[in-house]
Amino acid sequence: MRPVEPASHSANSKHESVVRSASVVSAAIFLSRITGLIREIALARLFGAGQVYDAFLLGFRIPNLTRDLFAEGALSSAFVPIFTKYLSTKGKAEASELSNLVATALIVVVGILCVLGMIFSPQLVNLLAPGFADVPGKFPLAVKLTRIMFPFLLLVALAAQAMGVLNACNQFGVPALSSTFFNIGSLGFGLVLGFLIGPRIGISAIEGMAYGVVMGGAWQLFWQVPSLVRAGFVFRPSLNLSHPGLRNILQLMGPAIVGNASVQVNVMVNTNFASSITDAAGHVINGPVSWLGYAFRFMQLPLGLFGVAIASATLPSISRSAAVGDMSEFRSTLARSLGMIFFLTIPSSIGLAVLGDSMIAAVYQGGRFRAYDTHQTALALTCYAIGLAGYGATKALAPAFYALNDARTPMLVSLASILINTAAASTMVKIAGLGHAGLALSTSLVALFSSIVLFEVIRRRIGGIQGRRLTVSFLKISGASVLMGAACALSSRSMAHWLGVSRFARVIDLAISVPLGLLVFYGMAKLFQLPEIESARRSLITPLARRLGLGHVKI
Repeated sequence: MRPVEPASHSANSKHESVVRSASVVSAAIFLSRITGLIREIALARLFGAGQVYDAFLLGFRIPNLTRDLFAEGALSSAFVPIFTKYLSTKGKAEASELSNLVATALIVVVGILCVLGMIFSPQLVNLLAPGFADVPGKFPLAVKLTRIMFPFLLLVALAAQAMGVLNACNQFGVPALSSTFFNIGSLGFGLVLGFLIGPRIGISAIEGMAYGVVMGGAWQLFWQVPSLVRAGFVFRPSLNLSHPGLRNILQLMGPAIVGNASVQVNVMVNTNFASSITDAAGHVINGPVSWLGYAFRFMQLPLGLFGVAIASATLPSISRSAAVGDMSEFRSTLARSLGMIFFLTIPSSIGLAVLGDSMIAAVYQGGRFRAYDTHQTALALTCYAIGLAGYGATKALAPAFYALNDARTPMLVSLASILINTAAASTMVKIAGLGHAGLALSTSLVALFSSIVLFEVIRRRIGGIQGRRLTVSFLKISGASVLMGAACALSSRSMAHWLGVSRFARVIDLAISVPLGLLVFYGMAKLFQLPEIESARRSLITPLARRLGLGHVKI
């Protein structure tokens, strides 16, 4: 008779499986973020941080709002738990039918929204960036670019639904790589249309980049189709609004859209304020929207690598636990995932704050992106970094409520956070006079508020979430991160004193300060005996060493 596994061993094994899945997602997202940075570097060099890029960024941000709502938010949060339940308890045939119903509904509903968005683009631009009308030519350019890029909304929604199907089937690499194909496609098609074909047919460079966004979105979707077919999910149009699975998803999605929208909605609110920031003479400043955009994009690298990757791998696991009523496993998986998120995001936030100037200069500075833009973007990045742990924790906590069939709680927290952000942003800009940095800070404070409230509510809901252990880990991680930050700051200032602040000097600074910071953090984490170190060793380092033929590895 086979011996029964101890509960702790089983929990450890399941957690290590989640971490391994997260590592696959993290590697794919890393490639996505790198290609995204390359795309941003190209845009920075070509268009700088002024009127044209401000208009492009707003035009892209309006449909891109759905990337968070759908790709990493409401659709995944509502669809994955229900689809996983169908796949686990009813079989592939019924799960495939549900997938077809959801895809068809998206085509109809989101397609209509795209048409309406293109028609009412002037009103949307005026609502989100009223200051654009004060700069000649900026408002009509933003409207035109918004109309060009609105179809991206439908493409990213369908890509997110495909991602949910594959994740529920424990396939994480292909869907996580889809964003890489968007970045490559949008830049490649954009350059061809904007600079090679465009001048011959009357398309400006920035309009060509906008058309590239739509083509990149199509590539992001169709990249996943072969994997869906191999998994046995071939799309066939089907519409049945009375289907219980579809109705359940729709019931969750309504509140989930609000519940997952807070960060992006707050960013849009802040764009409104940023578009109207004035100088001492009362003139609207060109640049704040771009500075915030570049900084937020940069911060998405660690957020995607750690917060989104771990949350994506955790959701199917806790959904299966909730479906079979195993709340002990649910609590353990969620708690360990939060611990890993803290372990990875807290030192990242310190690193971004301390080395932000060098990072921004090394990546963006050059061409029309000046040293002044570097400093202003780094200032926004520092303020955004304060909330990185909150962003990451929210990515894991909000879907946990949907796995419990509760979309109301995240919705209420999200509504509260939007109201708080609006008040905080207004105070930061109009009273404190902190400009775009104050807007980034208000977004971070709201992210921290959301994560704390969600944590406390779910802790009470499920009868504890290993709060004492998480608190001890949080304090130890914070202590190790502060010491790491001090070492990085000392190293960075020494490099600036010896080498100056040229772009080459910034690269040298990062080449020395980043490895030094990692060594200091690792040493302190070992000294503090953080369990996340051991978890990473068991689930990542040891299997990799075996595959490389290195035998047993100790770290």
